[in-house]
Amino acid sequence: MPARTSQSAGVLAIVLHTHMPYVEGFGTWPFGEEWLWEAIATSYLPLLEVLDPRVTLSLTPVLADQLEAAGAIGRAQRFLDETREASHALDLEHYAEEPAALRALERSRDDYRTASVRLASLTAEGGLLGALAGRSAWTSSATHAILPLLALDDSVTLQLELGVGAHRRRSGDWDGGFWLPECAYAPWLNGHLESAGVHHCCVQWPGVDPGRPLATAEGPWLWPVDRTIIDLVWGETGYPSAPEYRARGRLTPRHHRIWANDGTVYDPDRAAAAAARDGVRFVAAVCARVAEGGICTLALDTELLGHWWCEGPQWLAAVLAEADRVGLGILRPEQIDVAPGRAPEPSAVPAVSWGEGGDLRTWSSGPAADLAFRLRSAELRAFAAPGRPSPRALRELLAAQASDWTFLAYRGWAGDYPRERLHGHLRGLADALTGRLTEPALANLAPDLDR
Repeated sequence: MPARTSQSAGVLAIVLHTHMPYVEGFGTWPFGEEWLWEAIATSYLPLLEVLDPRVTLSLTPVLADQLEAAGAIGRAQRFLDETREASHALDLEHYAEEPAALRALERSRDDYRTASVRLASLTAEGGLLGALAGRSAWTSSATHAILPLLALDDSVTLQLELGVGAHRRRSGDWDGGFWLPECAYAPWLNGHLESAGVHHCCVQWPGVDPGRPLATAEGPWLWPVDRTIIDLVWGETGYPSAPEYRARGRLTPRHHRIWANDGTVYDPDRAAAAAARDGVRFVAAVCARVAEGGICTLALDTELLGHWWCEGPQWLAAVLAEADRVGLGILRPEQIDVAPGRAPEPSAVPAVSWGEGGDLRTWSSGPAADLAFRLRSAELRAFAAPGRPSPRALRELLAAQASDWTFLAYRGWAGDYPRERLHGHLRGLADALTGRLTEPALANLAPDLDR
């Protein structure tokens, strides 16, 4: 583990959780693999320009699997060079009589051209995966499963061992930082986490002081995220809703974003000024939060910065610069030496998450209830027979266990795609368990199963 730094003054921990479900090879626009290509262009590449070692970057194994897959980056490059070039050309023709819209579209096209050049230039760093893995300190479960919803210890162990093993292979050293998918936590996981070498996790725990970590009897430290600070960025009225920023809801016929939230044509200089302003405001809010010491843990999905909030990378750069200016310390959680609080007794702790209601309902109730039931039933069948299931069967189970499918179904987003994906993997699991499915499909998922 890195040497810890004793902190008498308050500090900020920025934890960015980088994740994409297994979409490589599973459809195209807007929810198949082109979802990943968009995230590469609009989030991962711009963030590489501003990240520094103070920012805790977690990288899910399932995202790394896709970036490692043969041919994947080549298809991403073609998407940027061909698909996005052609879609902008069509929109430029559509808005031929609107000069302001044309200028905004040309800037949008140029952003994708810049992304293509950046992606091609990463060869010296081992490609995009090498660049991200080299900056990634934390890992996660193999396919972003909601661990408290898994029925069997075997499933928890599989998700943890594959996730940790993949990170060690790709990133080398590991200090035990682990992103709990959806911040979903239950005390019975502590022993599993400790056995896997996990020492630090983020949790969202209503009623717990977010200013210091919690020590568990088994070993892992739990770092409560500061929801008040997170909502400055992620809340409904957070920074991305400001009038100057690029709007997400209004699109051109080819789904390009050329308007601001206030309905005017997007002005990147105006938006950049807003990002700088909001970076300063954010640091002031954090300084007030930790004026008497303690830790403020900001945890965000990486894709919020760039993919969802276009100016997010600029805002992060402004935060880092302003923190330097005012002397606000930014450290990874595992580098901070503070006296922890004691986690409540397990009997007093329900399962918690950052989903609706602070519990697990987002992935197990309402529109997602039938999917959660089918997942648990399939898991029990997979491990019921003597011996270890085949790699193909395990891959189908792992793919189905991704939290994304139940989340999207619960929210009613992405149409039928999440249900089709989950049901397809469960059918594949059933066929693999009976020996009817043996071809090496899904071979790019969890490749360490074959090692």
